[in-house]
Amino acid sequence: MEGRRTQYEIYWEILSFCKMPKPITQIIQRCDLNSKTVQDHVGFLESKGYISRTVEGERTMFLTMPAAREFLNLFMRIYLELYNNSPEFKL
Repeated sequence: MEGRRTQYEIYWEILSFCKMPKPITQIIQRCDLNSKTVQDHVGFLESKGYISRTVEGERTMFLTMPAAREFLNLFMRIYLELYNNSPEFKL
């Protein structure tokens, strides 16, 4: 699929990337987002219990929670059905 990503694709990218704890700057860079957008998306994912925020020293880290597994699996199935390939990070 070409063109702009949907918010669901962005949620998938963030959740897939944060399977190991990541700081916000890495999420911004890897998912190609600005700080305002990433704060909005991460805030939404936190409100759903899909991602957690922890403090390690002076760094705030984000980690995908087990509750996100259902979203990730459903998104993958829908994406495969629609596009006949799995979603990938935009590079």
